[in-house]
Amino acid sequence: MIRALRQLWRSVGFRLAFYYGLLVAITMLASLAIVYMQTVGVLQQRMVRQVAASVQQLVVRHEARGLEGVAGEIGHLLADDRHSDNEVYLLVDRAGRKLAGNLDQMPSSAPDAGDGVHRRVLRGGQGAIAYLVMRPLPDGATLVVGHDLRDQESIESLVASASAAAGIVAVLLLIGGTFVFRQELERSVGAVRRTAARIAAGELQERVAPSGEEDEFALLEQDINAMLDRIESLMDGVRHVSNTIAHNLRTPLTRVLVRLRAVELGLPPDDAQRGAVATAIRELEELAVVFEKLLQIAEVEAGARRQQFAPVALHVIADDVAELYEAVAEVQGIVLRRMPCEAATALGDRDLLAGAVANLVDNALKYCGTGAVVCIGTQTVNGRAQLFVQDDGPGIPAAERERIGVRFHRLDRSTPGHGLGLASVRAVIALHGGQLAFEDAAPGLRVRIDLPGGGD
Repeated sequence: MIRALRQLWRSVGFRLAFYYGLLVAITMLASLAIVYMQTVGVLQQRMVRQVAASVQQLVVRHEARGLEGVAGEIGHLLADDRHSDNEVYLLVDRAGRKLAGNLDQMPSSAPDAGDGVHRRVLRGGQGAIAYLVMRPLPDGATLVVGHDLRDQESIESLVASASAAAGIVAVLLLIGGTFVFRQELERSVGAVRRTAARIAAGELQERVAPSGEEDEFALLEQDINAMLDRIESLMDGVRHVSNTIAHNLRTPLTRVLVRLRAVELGLPPDDAQRGAVATAIRELEELAVVFEKLLQIAEVEAGARRQQFAPVALHVIADDVAELYEAVAEVQGIVLRRMPCEAATALGDRDLLAGAVANLVDNALKYCGTGAVVCIGTQTVNGRAQLFVQDDGPGIPAAERERIGVRFHRLDRSTPGHGLGLASVRAVIALHGGQLAFEDAAPGLRVRIDLPGGGD
């Protein structure tokens, strides 16, 4: 659940809709708060003034006519039908006997003299909350004047209901806004994402289809298409250079090798020049290998072979590579194991993947040392095909792992090589949309290939 919420929060559309709904909710609640303060506040002030005026009127009546005058005035006020539903009166004598009013009895917790407080009262056999002011009279009698708060409670209940309705509206706006924003963003950004995915797969001729609008996304589409035109032009230049190298350098290099081999065959076995010619032949052969690997990496990175993708059984490739290198490992005193042997199927080019796995095994055998154990394993995790090559040799420092696979980068210069093997592996895995990870095997190194699963 938490993971799903985090994934949802990463959506720009969801966040925009959430902020929009939150803003609407805050606006509604602020408006209701203002209405409440204006309405209830005015009613409260009016009620306080009315009660104070009534108290003052009854005190003046007491000074003029005594308790009988106050009782008569209370009866008159309750009978005029002006505010009789809300008015609260009670007059009791020195002994606590009720002389007039509509309260059944003195409140159990009587308010302090002169202070206006909220108390529960009993009126006509029904309980209610009222605002009360108590005033002791000179002859020992007590006057209680107040106002029933049920109308005010009704208004507060109305505001609470309106607030709940505003909250529901905000949630509906949040849900609807999320859908609308996400649909709009997907419509505008989805074309860019799909085009970028096809270009990453090697289809450099793809472009973002114009939306026909004149908004910020349309300007972005134009800028992206202009950038893609420039990238395609640069890639065409790289391919031209690569083809030039392939045709104009590799062919003369082959001719030189043929002539040097002919010269070597024509020299006597004890001739001093024969060793120099043999050395030159080896150097040129290594140079030819470098050319071949560079061209292969360029071809893979260009995505030219992605059209040949089909379901590939990684576990079968691992079996074949393990069988191929078993004799080599035995000669070097290294144990080569095939474990775990779970089935794993990925979508890709079998020859490229087999070459990548062979490169990893070759590197492991080259650097792990005599007496080491090298394992080739395959498994399927969460629908993804994984293959790893692990050894218990000296391993690689953590600081150096990020640079592994950079062209011509080598940690051990004393071992023969050109620093292009892992670079080609990286290019192959990137072409397949996978990940190549270098992990500490404690001891040794674990190289893991993680590829999208493919159908059988």
